[in-house]
Amino acid sequence: MAVIQVAHIQKRFGNKDALSDVSFSIPKGEIFGFLGPSGAGKTTLIKILTAQLSPTNGQASVFNQPSEMMYQPAQKMRFGILTDNSGLYERLTVEENLELYRLLYELPKTSIDKVLQFVNLSGERKKKVTRLSKGMRQRVLLACAIIHEPELLFLDEPTSALDPVNSAHIYKGLRYLNEKGTTIFLTTHDMTEAELMCNRVAILHQGEIQAIGTPRELKKQHRENVIGVDLVNGEAYELPINGETADRIADWMKRGLIDRVETKEPSLGDIFIKMTGSELL
Repeated sequence: MAVIQVAHIQKRFGNKDALSDVSFSIPKGEIFGFLGPSGAGKTTLIKILTAQLSPTNGQASVFNQPSEMMYQPAQKMRFGILTDNSGLYERLTVEENLELYRLLYELPKTSIDKVLQFVNLSGERKKKVTRLSKGMRQRVLLACAIIHEPELLFLDEPTSALDPVNSAHIYKGLRYLNEKGTTIFLTTHDMTEAELMCNRVAILHQGEIQAIGTPRELKKQHRENVIGVDLVNGEAYELPINGETADRIADWMKRGLIDRVETKEPSLGDIFIKMTGSELL
């Protein structure tokens, strides 16, 4: 069953298209990466899918209902969202901010302890938001988005302000949520994050999807049809992938001459730059 279906979505602001013609579907339980340069339209699409904006043309559905229905309280209970527009009550503590969400979703008090552990902030619960670092704020916002363990989670650059240790902690928690059935729609500039977390990714440029597939599929599609071989004597070769090369490598291996063999496969970042013409930030 598709949790999200997007068909020929266009969104125009004035005389400029933020999204021109975007189509894809996301099945239940998938972690889907939506990748693109700044200003490509990633956040615009999240706003359409969560009923904060209406499309100019095309249709989108969430939970098999028109995305415009996601403003209803019963539907809001089913998803969580973290975007650059998410905010916290600055004068309240971390715990007090989460208490508001706990009451909103009618959750047990233990839900706060659980989500603070999830984002590695159990020791900061009594701190006021004004005293938090940017990375800590990001983790509190994430906690607010997932406290009710939603069926669907929209994450817009969720680890952009986090150090590697806390990013790894968040990845572990998101995988746990996903394994329990949460579908995740993730935007990121971090291609390592996309490759590590996502079942499939779509690369957006100039309002249209330029490529879509698993990271492995995309790298296979764009790899060079050659293999690199380094010998122990320092010689290096780039050879076509064919039977003759296989025989040559087998001979070198028998004689103990090979230091390293590698395929000329691009990284996801290489493909992103090729598709968008944009450097990674």
